[in-house]
Amino acid sequence: MLFHTLPLPESLSQGIVDAGFTECTPIQAMTLPLSLAGKDVAGQGQTGTGKTAAFLITLFDRLLRLDNGGGQPRALILAPTRELAVQIEHDARLLGRHCGFSIQAVYGGVDYDKQRDGLRAGGDIVIGTPGRLIDYLKQKVCGLDYVEMLVIDEADRMFDLGFIGDLRYILRRLPSYERRQTLMFSATLNHRVMELAYEFMNMPEQVKVNRDHLTADNIEEVLYHVAGKEKFSLLLGLLRREAMERVMIFVNTKREGERLQALMTANDHTSCMISGDVAQEKRLRIMREFKAGHLPVLIATDVASRGLHIEGVSHVINYDLPEDCEDYVHRIGRTARAGARGKAISLADERGVLSLEDIETYIGHSIPTCWAEEELLTTEYQRAARAPWSNRGAHAARTSETAGKKRTHRRRR
Repeated sequence: MLFHTLPLPESLSQGIVDAGFTECTPIQAMTLPLSLAGKDVAGQGQTGTGKTAAFLITLFDRLLRLDNGGGQPRALILAPTRELAVQIEHDARLLGRHCGFSIQAVYGGVDYDKQRDGLRAGGDIVIGTPGRLIDYLKQKVCGLDYVEMLVIDEADRMFDLGFIGDLRYILRRLPSYERRQTLMFSATLNHRVMELAYEFMNMPEQVKVNRDHLTADNIEEVLYHVAGKEKFSLLLGLLRREAMERVMIFVNTKREGERLQALMTANDHTSCMISGDVAQEKRLRIMREFKAGHLPVLIATDVASRGLHIEGVSHVINYDLPEDCEDYVHRIGRTARAGARGKAISLADERGVLSLEDIETYIGHSIPTCWAEEELLTTEYQRAARAPWSNRGAHAARTSETAGKKRTHRRRR
């Protein structure tokens, strides 16, 4: 299906041309005939297949055809993470640049007053995370009485991050499902998500692409079995052997990410690390540098595994195998975006291998195994610099003081 064959308003069609879109991806081809006809859709597709464009095109088409005003939000897009909200805002401004709608994003970690003033000034389309939006709703900064289109992106992640209570709070303040159109998209739609769909959607049509194959066909998957103490040696060897233009390395914890970044720096590999604890402004700056190609290596926890569209990511490396099998799909989906090819390399050490069986069961196939040749391991490398002695002394003093307080407390008891 070609985009120019769809009966879309001229201003929206021009935005699609500007974005360089010509042919619909499978999920777009299955979704758009239903959603443009006004039906509610619950869509599942492997990550990186164009779900965002599918719901944005439907959203702009509906708002242009209804042409209602009033100064209150007419469309609401909910996302579980700040990074995903930023990505959706970027895509919305690109596709809707000729449509004339005001777009306001609201999410934590950035200027609270500026976002509040933007909402008060009136926004046709609001894109946000549940927590920050609820803050403004309770302050009566804006209302949701005129919302004609609701989009819930990465719905399963809403459950994983504990947002289901916040999500229900927002949904109960919207017009009834007969008076709005609702689209729900995710790389995975489980039973919990579908219960939510049947409660708050109007007879949703289910759309599933590659149901039995959750990982994209154009991603080359490779697994290395390696001892934990040799993981960094293998990583260095892979970085030197493979032609890695832009690489994302995933770890399970912030502490492991900081340790890995220190090792990378000591061995002349420029990298930055993002996690949920990194300030939002810094995270956005790091992401801009990575997207622009100024930063070759991005180390991240699963905060960056969903929804982010970054062109040109040639490799994804699971330095730690994820404990949640669904996160494996989302992580490797950061490469091979929009029809490109990519490679996903996973390192399975003594602890990570415990997750391997569940991951392979979930994705429906075994990950091809390669054995690390001796010459691939880089045995000579610089160790990361230790923390300054004064800092370690202060930490030891605090630890000693805490232990002393606990002993005193026990004696008093």
